[in-house]
Amino acid sequence: MSCFQGLLYCPDAASLLLHNFCIYHIDAPGHELGADVISSDAPLLSVDDLADQVAEVLDYFGLKQVLCLGVTAGAYILTLFAMKYKERVLGLILVSPICRAPSWPEWVYNKILLNLLYFYGMCGVLKECLLQRYFSKEFRCGMHGSESDIIQACRRLLDERQSLNVVRFLQAVNERHDITEGLNKLQCKTLMFVGESSPFHAESAYMSTKMGRKKCALVEVQACGSLVTEEDPYAMLIPIEFFLMGLGYCRQPYFASSSSNGTNPASPASYSCITPELLSPESLGIKLKPIKTRMDIEI
Repeated sequence: MSCFQGLLYCPDAASLLLHNFCIYHIDAPGHELGADVISSDAPLLSVDDLADQVAEVLDYFGLKQVLCLGVTAGAYILTLFAMKYKERVLGLILVSPICRAPSWPEWVYNKILLNLLYFYGMCGVLKECLLQRYFSKEFRCGMHGSESDIIQACRRLLDERQSLNVVRFLQAVNERHDITEGLNKLQCKTLMFVGESSPFHAESAYMSTKMGRKKCALVEVQACGSLVTEEDPYAMLIPIEFFLMGLGYCRQPYFASSSSNGTNPASPASYSCITPELLSPESLGIKLKPIKTRMDIEI
């Protein structure tokens, strides 16, 4: 939940998201508050198993089609879910996504984290390693050398996680497979965000090129790490609103009656669709300074 509080609870996002959509949050197994340690006898889940569990959650709540929002490893799992269940995904909003199998440096680094977790739990060194993945150096250090409330809250939330449950999830992520070949077969449109200081910046840029400019737009946020949702949520609002309008959704004031014009605030409306030109680098670049938007690049 700590990945999304900054975005969902900033005032402007409330009228855009909370007043127009019903939001279902899915935790990784054993990551919810108050979770017990998963039995060692329980089978280890793969990333494919985790993607299938998303479908099980949708079935439980009777949801036929959804918009998906995910961060880093969660973004990978939701992308995999969209590949396996194409008819159920209307669109993807991915933050610092990954699509390839871990490189050797990442694999070794994750193995070190796994050993720290297994033998020492959520120790100080491990939390520092994770915070470096989540946030930019400038944000971690603060303006006057003191930690921000967000960093302190993140430390507390990490302390509340069951270390052995985190081990199981990190093992699944570290054994993920390359899904690049399936990206151009996705039927839904995708909006990506990545901070320029994120260790996943190059991976996200690579992923956007493989998806193609007709179905994917990449927004790069300057002076930001992986968790754009927490570090700079306001940078996400205009692109998300344009993205939703492009899918046929219109935003109405939360105080307006949906019966006044016979439409539902979250219902598709053909008159609200925007032209593809509004998602061009030039258009978004003007509206979103100091954010850079990349639609297509050469690798």
